[in-house]
Amino acid sequence: MPEEDNPIDETYNGHKFDEELLRKIAGHPCYDKKAQHKYGRIHLAVAPKCNIQCNFCVREFDCVNESRPGVTSKVLSPQEALEKTREILADYPFIKVVGIAGPGDPLANDGTFETFELIKKEFPDLTLCMSTNGLLLPEKLQDMLKAGVSTLTVTLNAIDPEIQAKIVNHIVYHGKVYRGVEAAEIQIKNQLDGIKAAVDAGVVVKVNTVLIPGINDKHVVEIARKINELGVYIMNIMPLINQGAFADIEPPTAEERKTVQETCEPYVMQMRHCRQCRADAYGLLAQDMSQMSEERRKLIKINTKEDMERAKELLDKDGKEESCTE
Repeated sequence: MPEEDNPIDETYNGHKFDEELLRKIAGHPCYDKKAQHKYGRIHLAVAPKCNIQCNFCVREFDCVNESRPGVTSKVLSPQEALEKTREILADYPFIKVVGIAGPGDPLANDGTFETFELIKKEFPDLTLCMSTNGLLLPEKLQDMLKAGVSTLTVTLNAIDPEIQAKIVNHIVYHGKVYRGVEAAEIQIKNQLDGIKAAVDAGVVVKVNTVLIPGINDKHVVEIARKINELGVYIMNIMPLINQGAFADIEPPTAEERKTVQETCEPYVMQMRHCRQCRADAYGLLAQDMSQMSEERRKLIKINTKEDMERAKELLDKDGKEESCTE
């Protein structure tokens, strides 16, 4: 099912979306491919703590030379995140989505919900989005809904505990460290239960799956089949960034990734325009302004304001012409 042939409909995979959710999907650059060139997002790096250790994950703070998940130049307090949002929206009003994606796991950090509450109170029209490993999703879902989150990404790299045990070194769950298959069983159960509960609650869910050659590459289609049953809206198959314990694994080629996407596409819509954003990214998906020079950001700001002024002039002109014809 090519993305171009998949217009947003009121129902998807047996789940009905109301008008408000349809609006949010159409304005979310990750959920609607057509939105990526019109609408932007801001990631607020307020969640440094993580409760799992993936073998491919290296979290970096105060890093300005890398563009990948888990990286941020600074960890923000909730109040700092609100102030940053104010500043960015004032200059770049095309940003419609505020997300928290790390650099750790948002559900393992109290600052996540405090931040969302502050944003929701001041900017009620923004779409609030979150990315999580899903370990705490079943027990934190009501807090997430209360905070106003309506779009959710869950990273799900395996539904077979034997495979998941090769991907995650350990998890920390309710104060106890688990390893191996036992850890994998806990995480997978919570991920699947949490995804189902989120979908049933009306949240639009995206699943991220890291494609790891030799480990889960033959298994990803099983994930696609399962999340089809759960009502997941879209799937993002991400190429491995070989670092940490997986530094010696060769990442998949673009062609290998494409083949897996095509295999999964009959079961769930595929996101093909992901940029593997930093935890502090903002702007359009292909235009991360957190990594731009001040000069370049100012140019975008000027162009944005000129576009707004031209649009306002056209609206004013159309309004006057309609008045004249009445």
